[in-house]
Amino acid sequence: MYDRKTVRRRRAVLGLLVACSLILLTAYFGEGAGGGLHAVQRGVAEVVSPIESVATGALKPFRDLFGWVGDTFHAKKENKDLKAENRRLIAQNIALQDEAADGKALRKLFDLDQNVLGYDPKALVTARVLVHSPTIWYSTININRGSGAGVRMHDPVVDGDGLVGLVTSVWGNGAQVTLLTDRNSNVTAKIAGTSGRNLITGIVSTGTPGDPRDLLLTFLQPNVPIEEGDRIETSGIASDRFTSYFPPGIPIGRVSKVDRSELATSQEVHMRLFASLRNLDYVQVITKPQS
Repeated sequence: MYDRKTVRRRRAVLGLLVACSLILLTAYFGEGAGGGLHAVQRGVAEVVSPIESVATGALKPFRDLFGWVGDTFHAKKENKDLKAENRRLIAQNIALQDEAADGKALRKLFDLDQNVLGYDPKALVTARVLVHSPTIWYSTININRGSGAGVRMHDPVVDGDGLVGLVTSVWGNGAQVTLLTDRNSNVTAKIAGTSGRNLITGIVSTGTPGDPRDLLLTFLQPNVPIEEGDRIETSGIASDRFTSYFPPGIPIGRVSKVDRSELATSQEVHMRLFASLRNLDYVQVITKPQS
């Protein structure tokens, strides 16, 4: 039950305490440093100080523990944020490297078109390589342009370094290219700079088993004047053995080894391609005029 007398007593006591506090504060700030109230304060401080010191020492491990826990959670969050930022920067760097590589490959294709082949840009279809053959001979690739872009069977295919292969299968939005390293691939070729009575021709075919980089220029005349480093390009001439699907002058590679006894008996020399068939990203298909 609400007791008015009790409330009045409590209010009176509260008022008395407030008044005493004001009187003590006024006296404390009004007296000098050697006054009685200051002396009482110093005495209380001397009594309480050891207790505070003990309490501080006892609580320090707990404060340190809570501080360590807080720092640990903060460090973990910071580490997580740094890892996320690192992953983002790595992905960004990879994307930039891919863009730079793509730009370089496309520039090489443009340079080959303009400075070597001189083809009408309308006859060239640029395509991206989608699938590489898993075999050791790297015999085929699939590209993302097909009959819908004007690609047809037996169209030659190049990259920025030279001849790559021949279109051997076509569908609406893609095609398969048989590479020069395939066992069934044959290209009529010549030594660049030779012509007329001095023309040196042969057939580019696979060479050392298990080494797709080592090709042969075969069906040469015995004792033909051919040297290491000679450039090899498409001849554009059909032979009595093979049909030529390739226009003349497309760079193929260089003679890498000439063994005179091998040349005399087997009528062949070793060669290396200009194009790196294991690292194809972009190629161009040289389309033929519609008949």
